[in-house]
Amino acid sequence: MKPKLWHRFTAPFVEPYARYLHADILHAIRLGIAVLAALLLNSLFHIPYGEWATITVFVILGLLQYQGAIYTKAKERILGTLLGVVVGLGFLWLSQDLGNWMWLYYLLIGIISGIIGYIAIKQLGYIGLLTGITMLMIVSSPDHSDVATDGLYRAFNILIGAGVAVAVTLVLPLKSTLMWRFLLASNLDACSKLYAGVSEHIEADTPKYKPSESDKSTSFPEITYPSSSNMPDVPVNKDLIRELKEINKRLLAVRPHMAATTSESGIDKETIESIQRTHRNIIGTIDLLLSAAPRLASIEIDDNNHVLLTHYQQELTEAMQHIAAVLRSPTDQAFRPITHIVVTDYPCVQDLAFEWQGYFWLTQTLQAQLQRLSDLLQATNSQWFSASGLRYQRRERRRIKEYGDTDLGL
Repeated sequence: MKPKLWHRFTAPFVEPYARYLHADILHAIRLGIAVLAALLLNSLFHIPYGEWATITVFVILGLLQYQGAIYTKAKERILGTLLGVVVGLGFLWLSQDLGNWMWLYYLLIGIISGIIGYIAIKQLGYIGLLTGITMLMIVSSPDHSDVATDGLYRAFNILIGAGVAVAVTLVLPLKSTLMWRFLLASNLDACSKLYAGVSEHIEADTPKYKPSESDKSTSFPEITYPSSSNMPDVPVNKDLIRELKEINKRLLAVRPHMAATTSESGIDKETIESIQRTHRNIIGTIDLLLSAAPRLASIEIDDNNHVLLTHYQQELTEAMQHIAAVLRSPTDQAFRPITHIVVTDYPCVQDLAFEWQGYFWLTQTLQAQLQRLSDLLQATNSQWFSASGLRYQRRERRRIKEYGDTDLGL
């Protein structure tokens, strides 16, 4: 019992999926550790302007939780600082030989600042901003050599702060690729439950199946239908509506991870956008199915088309669960076909009522969307899998071996 309790306590610091569940708390702990580390380095070595190290830690980690975004921010801050140092020292060297031409020195600073600002807006962004700030730290007052030294110390502390921030994220990593995978997997699991709940609306208030003489040799049941005029509408389950809201929250939470996932995994931006768009479309289709389902309980459908619908519901539900399981898995699994249904083996749905035709169309749309998502994920499997990290794979395999394929009770 004790090892299990200890495992649950330490899971947010060790297991990737547990870190996903407790990302906000872990981020706060990590930021506190990073700031403390920067302060201790400043106290031990008494580097002038050491406050810039702690400021840099906060700038990099304060609003960013995940490695891809943190590395990008740290890289931009380091590059901007180094470029600023080079440009600033170049200006100081130039000022030594200008004599009475110092007005040209200030004019050049203004021109270069304008160019840096223009490039920052167009391309460099944060790198350009840091280049200009660091340059001005060094050249603000060329008549006082201490100013240049102060600027160099500030730049040095910025590099220290960036190093501390990156080091802490390596010890307690929150990888965007993993968070992207887990959020998508959680939504697919939730969608499978929601889709399974849709069938409950369809079956509500319908008579039980009674096998006919002609169907005794098959597993297909027979059903009789009451008059639709006596059948009230089935209200939408409020629990399913609440679940749909949670799904949409996770859909929105995926977007901040997309740029960092692209950086971590090397998957091109267009593919990530296609996956996100398909993800969103799947949720929209299930929402439409949920809205349409309550009206269908009172509308007749023949036995064979009902069997087709049942097979669709079973296979598409299992497909969503399978995709979610592969996304969570620490092993490099392949995605399987979404469904083995051959629609030509069943009666034509065009003979059904208009409502049923629309429902079948939505079902086939969901099938196509799931197949597209599966194809996109399979095509990029090696990239997002390797970007999740060997540490994740090793730890998850060890966890499954020791505790089984559980959610850690979290």
